[in-house]
Amino acid sequence: MLISNPRGGYSFLTGISPFSSGVVAHSGHEVVHATLSAHLPWREGFELIDAHLSAVGRERQALCAIELRCTTPYSMAGFIEFNAGYVELVRSWDLYVDEHNPLARTNVAPAERPPAEPVLHAFSYTIEAPDDALTTFVVSGAGEIPEATLDDNAIVRKGETGPEAMREKAGHVVATMGSRLAAMGASWDLVTTTDVYTVFMHEGLLEDAVIGGMGPATRHGLRWYRSRPPVHDLDFEMDVRSIRHEILV
Repeated sequence: MLISNPRGGYSFLTGISPFSSGVVAHSGHEVVHATLSAHLPWREGFELIDAHLSAVGRERQALCAIELRCTTPYSMAGFIEFNAGYVELVRSWDLYVDEHNPLARTNVAPAERPPAEPVLHAFSYTIEAPDDALTTFVVSGAGEIPEATLDDNAIVRKGETGPEAMREKAGHVVATMGSRLAAMGASWDLVTTTDVYTVFMHEGLLEDAVIGGMGPATRHGLRWYRSRPPVHDLDFEMDVRSIRHEILV
């Protein structure tokens, strides 16, 4: 379900309690993507976001997406515990829309040089833009598990990481990206950035299971992060976005 968030200048696709499935800017607004020049502990990162939004003349409600990096994949119970603290902070910023958390989110565990604690990697927010500006959006990271569930028994090919299993996992995730785009009124031809997160990059995996599903977005290429999804037994994650302005802060 796509819900309007007038205070933020965007609509969001409902997800689960800790995050939405994606956000798309309203007419007259666009999403800006900001990457930190150096990681910060995630709570300090929110302080940086607050200062940045104030500096550009935007309220907290303009924040629409968060990208985190964790030390190692959580157990499902550990992931739920982390999310409780995260949700508490988001609520304290008065960002919820009724009972829904509108923020999109990606949270992955780098395989190389992981942080010593959960950190903020990037964030996105809305600014005013011409009414005829190109549609901009962020789709949350998703792994090979059905939508709107945190049941690890539902993970696709759980415990398997061979070439065939990884193709099936990746295919599931690409399909999730496509269905989220459609639900947001968007499509692959608008995507400017495609991110892939896995440590099981078998030969032919991208060609067999990912690139074909990206359609026109392949003209922008894709970025592979040698990282793990945030929960044990998940092995493949993606996120996508459409952005006109990328900045470093």
